[in-house]
Amino acid sequence: MSKLFTKKPLSQLLNEAGADGHGTLKRTLTAWSLVALGIGAIIGAGLFVRTAAAAGGHAGNAVTISFMLAALGCAFAGLCYAEFAAMIPIAGSAYTYAYATLGEIMAWIIGWALVLEYALGAATVSIAWSEYLNKLLGGAIPYEWCHSPFEVSPDGVAGMMNLPALLILGLLTALLIKGTQESAFVNAIIVFVKVAIVLIFIAIGWSYVNPANHTPYFIPEGTPGHDSFFDWGWGGVLRGAGIVFFAFIGFDAVSTAAQEAKNPSRDMPIGILGSLVVCTILYVLFAHVLTGVAPHADFIDPVKGKEASVAYAISTYMTGYGWLATAVTVAILAGFSSVILVMLMGQSRVFYSMSKDGLLPKVFADLHPKFSTPYKSNIILLVFVGLFAGFVPGSVAGDLTSIGTLLAFVIVCIGIMVMRKSDPDVPRPFRTPLVPLVPILGIVVCGAMIISLDINTQMIALGWMLVGLVIYFTYSRKHSKLTA
Repeated sequence: MSKLFTKKPLSQLLNEAGADGHGTLKRTLTAWSLVALGIGAIIGAGLFVRTAAAAGGHAGNAVTISFMLAALGCAFAGLCYAEFAAMIPIAGSAYTYAYATLGEIMAWIIGWALVLEYALGAATVSIAWSEYLNKLLGGAIPYEWCHSPFEVSPDGVAGMMNLPALLILGLLTALLIKGTQESAFVNAIIVFVKVAIVLIFIAIGWSYVNPANHTPYFIPEGTPGHDSFFDWGWGGVLRGAGIVFFAFIGFDAVSTAAQEAKNPSRDMPIGILGSLVVCTILYVLFAHVLTGVAPHADFIDPVKGKEASVAYAISTYMTGYGWLATAVTVAILAGFSSVILVMLMGQSRVFYSMSKDGLLPKVFADLHPKFSTPYKSNIILLVFVGLFAGFVPGSVAGDLTSIGTLLAFVIVCIGIMVMRKSDPDVPRPFRTPLVPLVPILGIVVCGAMIISLDINTQMIALGWMLVGLVIYFTYSRKHSKLTA
């Protein structure tokens, strides 16, 4: 049993971090590349889709507070991530940190949970990308070639394969294989486009905000259709935070690129915390304008809410700005693209670290002889994610992705407290302030958001973890370089 909690020596991790040359990832990313990488991963489906879902169903106008609460949980975890990333600049993110502080079994659990965030998240977003592309093209793509075999149109046309989803996955995988620096450059262009459109919506929409729409700010108790404690008042704000938390998923993906940062001790904290601050400000302003332009009750209607929420608000309450609705669709496509890019990158880096430790087959750690990227891992992931995106309906809830991320955040916060006790003298270029208060608050806030999510999501996540444990005990434990 003690082998399950064998820790990877910190000295070994630091030696790996200092390694350079053939067989290692190239250090090509600057602090601003990492900030752009974080913004690229964060601003996507969550901002445009989850804002209306949280406002209409649970938080009302106080969805702005939901964003602040979710950001607070991310900030506490982000401060802990920043210390780890600066101290142990190794690919693998929370998986690596758990291995150094809590032992192999906890590292495996986190590595497996991150598959929910990265791989399944990329598949789900690629399906949404396909839907929005067809919407932008006016439905020009035949139904059977943009839907899975399990879907049938109202006219009785059966889907065959989601080709646009496979196309975007293939293009972004090729870009990742070509190199991290090239991927970061393309991501920076995408970030510029979508942030510009978000700012334009905020600037123009501000003059259309109706103060009456922001009264009352919280959904009152007894409001029809809001019967649960988590559907009104502060309970609704908490449930809203759990929902819009999906909009923050991705900032932790910056830490998976620690081994490719030029100066990780300085650049990683800037990349993690900088991207989080920028996106939080944009999110709160966006939510304030959206719920001010259109009453939050409108978004309960599935036709007016969720995916269609921003376009609905513009076309209904901002006459003369039809072009902005189209621009928002372009921003959504750009946002989806960068999210998929960073999710695929993050997943391949986690698998790279797990493979180097023997917990996954060696193929996941093989680097391209010219580009020094884990190309075989990228190709295998393309097949796995592509099968899901091309042949399965896009019904995986964002809440499931959120649980995997929130669990990782909790483990990282615990890891900081453990590391401060076990290795107090290790140089820390960035130190999480107010330990243990900040990690404890991170655990409390993230744990509360996990509890606020629905029971079905929690049970599916539990089933996923049980499958992961079966793989660990049948393969990984026997091949581990530390415990075999």
